[in-house]
Amino acid sequence: MTAEHVAVVGGGVVGLSVAWCAARAGHRVTVVDPAPASGASHVAGGMLAPVAEAWPGEEELLELGAASLQRWPDFADRLAHDAGMPSGLRREGTLVVGIDSADRAELDNLADYLAQLGRSVTRHNGRELRRMEPSLGPAVRAGLSVPGDLAVDNRVALAALRAAATLAGAEFVTARARAVRAGEVELEDSVLRCDVAVIAAGARSGDLHPLLSGAVRPVKGEILRLRARATALPPPTRTVRGPVHGRQVYLVPRDDGGLVVGATQYEVGFDTEVTVGGVRDLIADAEQVLPGIAEYVLVEAIAGLRPGTADNLPLLGWLEPGVIAATGHHRNGFLLAPVTAEAVVALLCGRTPPDEVKAADPGRRISPENGGQQCR
Repeated sequence: MTAEHVAVVGGGVVGLSVAWCAARAGHRVTVVDPAPASGASHVAGGMLAPVAEAWPGEEELLELGAASLQRWPDFADRLAHDAGMPSGLRREGTLVVGIDSADRAELDNLADYLAQLGRSVTRHNGRELRRMEPSLGPAVRAGLSVPGDLAVDNRVALAALRAAATLAGAEFVTARARAVRAGEVELEDSVLRCDVAVIAAGARSGDLHPLLSGAVRPVKGEILRLRARATALPPPTRTVRGPVHGRQVYLVPRDDGGLVVGATQYEVGFDTEVTVGGVRDLIADAEQVLPGIAEYVLVEAIAGLRPGTADNLPLLGWLEPGVIAATGHHRNGFLLAPVTAEAVVALLCGRTPPDEVKAADPGRRISPENGGQQCR
C-alpha cells in the first residue's frame, strides 16, 4: 500500500520525526496537535541510553534501542541539514555511577548482564570517575563508562524537527483529535480525510482507537532544569546516571551550563502537577552525585506523561488498513524516534520495516476493553 496523504496525530518527538521523514519521502503530511512540540517530549531528559538502561527480561527493547541509537548520528546530521539549525545531539557518552554497597552491587549485576549479551562496559573506581568528571562528589565510589550511550537536547531537537517537517512540506492543524478511523481523523469540530492516519499521540493514544484502549497508559515523570552560576563548578560533560540508595537519578548536561535532573516515576493517571516530594527527592539524590548543584539556579520544575505499555515496548505497526500505531515509547521516545520514523515510512510505502521493530508489532497486545480483540 502506498499512501499519498498521511495524517500524523501527535506532534511530539515521534510524531514530528514521522512527519518529517514521511514528507521527505514525498508524502503529503498533515500533523494534528493542539500544541506541537509540547507534552512529554518537551519535558524529557533526552537520554539515548539503551545500554545504561538495560534490564533483564527486556532484551528485545535493548536490541530495538541499540538499533535506533546506531541510526542517531545520521538522523541528526540529516535533521540539522534539513532544518538549517542544530539537532541537539550530544556525543560525549554516559557514566553509570553508584553510591552505597547496594548501588555498586547493582552496577556489577548490570555489567555482568551486559557481558552475557556481548555488550561490554568499562568499570571504574571513584577516583578514576572523578578524573573523568571532576564535579562528581566523594560519595561516588564506583561506576561504569558507556561511551556509546549518547544524549540529545530535547527542546533543540524538537525545534529542528518542526522546522524540518515544515520545510519538507508538512502542514500543521492545531486541533485536538477525538478519534481515528481508517481514512479519517475526527477533530473537535470537523473531520480530516486522509489515506493513512498515524497515531503518535503519546499517553493520549489510548483514547483515539478502540484497539489501543487500555494498551497505553500515562506514567508521570517530574524533572528539574538547573543552570550553573559563574561561581559554581560546571556540570559534567557526560550524562551521569545511576542508583542512589536504590533510587534512579540522571543528570544530563545542556549547553551554557544547563543541567536536567530526573526523573520520578508515578502511576497517577493524567496528573501533571509537580510535587514537593518529587523535587526534594531529585535534589537530594542529585546532590549525592554532584554536590556542586547546591550553588546552581533552579530554572524549572515540570512534569510530563510517558506513554507506557505492559512490556515497555512501543506499539509500532498497522492497527487496521489505513491506521498505523507509533506510540507507547515510554521513556524512550527520543531514543527510538529514528527507527520508528523509518519503520512508519516503510509501511507507508508498502515496504518491509526493519527487522528490529518486529517485537513492537501491536498484534502482541490484547486489550480487555475491546473484548479481547487482538490488534492487527
